[in-house]
Amino acid sequence: MEDSYLSTLKRYWGYDDFRGIQRDIIESIGRGEDTLGLMPTGGGKSITFQVPALCKEGICIVVTPLIALMKDQVRHLRNRGIKAAAIYSGLSHEEIIVTLENCIFGNYKFLYVSPERLSSDLFLTKLRHMQVSFLTVDEAHCISQWGYDFRPSYTKIAEIRSVLPNIPILALTATATPKVIDDIQRQLAFKKTNAFRMSFERSNLSYIVRSTDDKLGELIHILNSVPGSAIVYTRSRRNTKEIAEQLHMAGLTATFYHAGLNDAEKDLRQRQWQEGKFRVMTATNAFGMGIDKSDVRIVIHMDLPDSIEAYFQEAGRAGRDGQRAYAVLLYHKLDRSKLLKRISDTYPEKDYIRQVYEDVCFYLQMALGDGMNVTREFNLDEFCRNFKHFPIQANSALQILTRAGYIEYTDEQDNASRIHFLLQRHELYKLRALQPFQEELVQCLLRNYGGVFSDYVYIDERRLATLTNSTADRVYHELINFAKNGFIHYIPHKRTPYITFCCKRIEKERIVLSDDVYKHRKEEFEKRIESMLFYADEKDFCRSKVLLQYFGEEDAVHCKVCDVCRAKKKEDSNKPVGIESLIMQLLEDCKPHSFDEFSFPGFSRDEIGIILRRLIDEEIILVINGQLQLKEKPLCPGK
Repeated sequence: MEDSYLSTLKRYWGYDDFRGIQRDIIESIGRGEDTLGLMPTGGGKSITFQVPALCKEGICIVVTPLIALMKDQVRHLRNRGIKAAAIYSGLSHEEIIVTLENCIFGNYKFLYVSPERLSSDLFLTKLRHMQVSFLTVDEAHCISQWGYDFRPSYTKIAEIRSVLPNIPILALTATATPKVIDDIQRQLAFKKTNAFRMSFERSNLSYIVRSTDDKLGELIHILNSVPGSAIVYTRSRRNTKEIAEQLHMAGLTATFYHAGLNDAEKDLRQRQWQEGKFRVMTATNAFGMGIDKSDVRIVIHMDLPDSIEAYFQEAGRAGRDGQRAYAVLLYHKLDRSKLLKRISDTYPEKDYIRQVYEDVCFYLQMALGDGMNVTREFNLDEFCRNFKHFPIQANSALQILTRAGYIEYTDEQDNASRIHFLLQRHELYKLRALQPFQEELVQCLLRNYGGVFSDYVYIDERRLATLTNSTADRVYHELINFAKNGFIHYIPHKRTPYITFCCKRIEKERIVLSDDVYKHRKEEFEKRIESMLFYADEKDFCRSKVLLQYFGEEDAVHCKVCDVCRAKKKEDSNKPVGIESLIMQLLEDCKPHSFDEFSFPGFSRDEIGIILRRLIDEEIILVINGQLQLKEKPLCPGK
C-alpha cells in the first residue's frame, strides 16, 4: 500500500516523495484509524486525504465551510482527471439531487460539502446509499468549544457516525492549542486518541511588530520597500475599500475583498489578485482560507486580531513557497484599549442578553408560550434601530442565546436567486419582439430549469452567463428587465439572516446562561486577548518563539529573523568589547607580551590592571620573566 500511495502521488501530483508528516497521516487513515493531523498553512493538508482516498474503494466526504476552497479543489481534481463534486449554497434542489445521485452511481472519489448541508434529511438519505471510504473534516478546530472559530454547525458532524459507524474520520487543522486538540478528538468521537503534529515553525517567515502613529504612511512605506504580492488585513469592510483607494493614489495596484461582496465579485477579485493584475489585496478575515497563491511576500495587519490562532493563520499565508517573506503587525498606542473592548462587545452583560431575547420576541411578534420551531427572517440593522441596540453587542447576544439553546441565529444565510414565469407556455409568443440575447436567455432558462411556469425555481446567474457566453451582470440586468415588463417574477440572490425559536418563548428572567455557555467561554476569550496583547507588546522575546509556545511547542528556539531577534543581534554587535576580551585577543597567539602592550582606547590603566590581576590569580595568565602569556593550552601552537 505504501508503494501505492507513492505511485498515486507521483501520478497525479508529480512529486517524488511526501513532506513532513504527510505519510504518517496517510498511513494512519489508510489503516482505518480515526486520525487528527496538525499542519501549518501551506503544509500540504489536501494531499493527506486526497492520496489515500484515491487508493481506497468508494468516495471521500470532505466537510469544509469554505465555498471558495470547495470550488478550487474540485476544479484542480477534475483537471487531474479525478471525479469530484461539491454541494454548496446557490445550487438548485435539482442540481443537489443530481450531484448526490452521481456520487452514488458515478464512481466519484470526492464530495465536498458544508457542515450545514451535512445534516440535512436529503443528504443523510442519499449518504446511506454511498460507499464511503472515510470522512475528512477540514478546519477541524471549528468543532471545539474552546477554539477561536467555533461553529455550532460543526457539532453535527459526529452524528454521521450513527449513519456510517465503521467509517474512520480524518480531522485536519492548521491552528490548535493542546486543549483544542483534545477537544476535537472528543467531539468527533475518536475511538482512541491519535494525533500527528508537524511543527508550526516557519523559518522563512519574519514576524515584525511596528509601532507607529501613522499606520497608512507606514503601510505605504513597507509596500514600497518589500516587492511582491501582498495581503493587507483590516477589521472593517469599509476600511478595505478606503485603504485600497489610498494605495491606488500612492501608485500601488490594489483591490479589496470582504464578506459583503457577492460571489461573482469575490471570485473576480481573488482571481485578478492571484493572476497578478493587482499586487495588493486589502481584506477582512473573510479572505484567504484555502487561497492557492504560494508567492505572497508580505502579510500586513492594520488591526490586532482577537486571537493568536487567527493571527497565525492569516500571517501564515505569506511565504508558502519557502522563500523569505514577512508578517507585519502595525501597532498603535490605542490598539490595546480597542482590543480589550472586544471582550465586553463579544460577551455583554447577562441582563443585556436577556433584554435582547425579549426585544427579538417583540420584533418578531412572538407571544409567550409560542414559537417552538418557528423560523423568521431577521433584519439585524432594522432591529437595532427600532430597539436602540448597537449591532456588535446585539449580534454577540444572539450568538450566546444560540449556544444556550433558546434560538438558532443564522447570520446571513445564502439564498439563491429564484424566478417564476408569469406568462403561461402558450403565451410565449408575446416574447417575439425580444433582442437576440434576450431570446437566447429565455430559451436557456426553459431548457435548463423545469417547472418555471408552475412555481419559483432556483437559478444561478453565473451558470446562465456561461451557457449564453455572457456575464453574470448582464444576465442579472436582463432578468430585471423581464420582471419590469411583467414576463417573470425574479427574486435576486440575497443574504438573509434567520432566527429559529428552539423552544417556546419564555419570560426573560427565566433565561439561564450556564458557565459553559457564558463564563468559561468568556474566560477563554479573555486569555486569547491577553495572549495577543502580550505578542504585540513584547520586546524581549522572539516573536516566533512566543507563537510556537502558545501552540504547545515548549522547545521552540529563537528564529533570529523577527524584529526582536534582529534588534538583539544589532544591540550585541554594538556593545563595546570588554577589557577581558581585548586581553584574551592579544594573548591568543600564546606568545609572551610586556605590560606596556596592554593599553586599550577607552579604558584606564587601573581598570586594565584590575582585570589582569584577576586573570593572573585564577592562573589563566602566567607571569614569566616579567612578561605575560596565556597558560599552556592544547590550542596554543606547538602544544
